[in-house]
Amino acid sequence: MKFYTKETIEIDKPYSIVCDMCKTEYTDEMELQEFHFINFTGGYGSVFGDGNKIEIDICQHCLKGLIGEYCSTDE
Repeated sequence: MKFYTKETIEIDKPYSIVCDMCKTEYTDEMELQEFHFINFTGGYGSVFGDGNKIEIDICQHCLKGLIGEYCSTDE
């Protein structure tokens, strides 16, 4: 037989995010869900530099402005 107890776990949940491109601060839950976070390390011969850590938090509006014309969508 199994017996259970309730356990409360705290998590870090962002309440706002600032876009690294347009510097707009977003607090709306729907906007926060559409943010994109790029995080990688440049490899040998990378244009970003070998071993350099690259990070950006970018809102959906800036991302669409950057790559929108190159994207294909499936509705």
